[in-house]
Amino acid sequence: MARVAGVDLPREKRGEVAVTYIYGLGRSTARRILLRATVDPSKRVKAWTEEEVARIREIIEREFKVEGDLRRDVSMNVKRLMDIGTYRGIRHRRGLPVRGQRTHTNARTRKGPKRGVQVKKKTAAAPSAPAPAAAAAPKKAGA
Repeated sequence: MARVAGVDLPREKRGEVAVTYIYGLGRSTARRILLRATVDPSKRVKAWTEEEVARIREIIEREFKVEGDLRRDVSMNVKRLMDIGTYRGIRHRRGLPVRGQRTHTNARTRKGPKRGVQVKKKTAAAPSAPAPAAAAAPKKAGA
């Protein structure tokens, strides 16, 4: 199994698709990486030689920010927006869409499942038990 940038690439997939399993690499970037490493993009990962894997790994490490480093940068950028109080940062903080989408309807991915309208229940007058007789202490006559 080919391991590149801390990710095990699926053996049965074509190289062009398998490289996209690395966070931060899409189809076009994957194709460019494979062409620069002189690996056929339609070749399956299980058919790659150790030299091809090493060339791909070296190109990715040298030229791209992927996986943990990229995730950390993205989260730090979002945190910075929230800290300085920009409009986008406030939207992130509230869990609402950030890029101008409507929220009257839709936006369920960001807002979560619907919360139904809460109906207030009337408190029914429950029959109360009769108060116990006041026979605990007789009243004194002058008090």
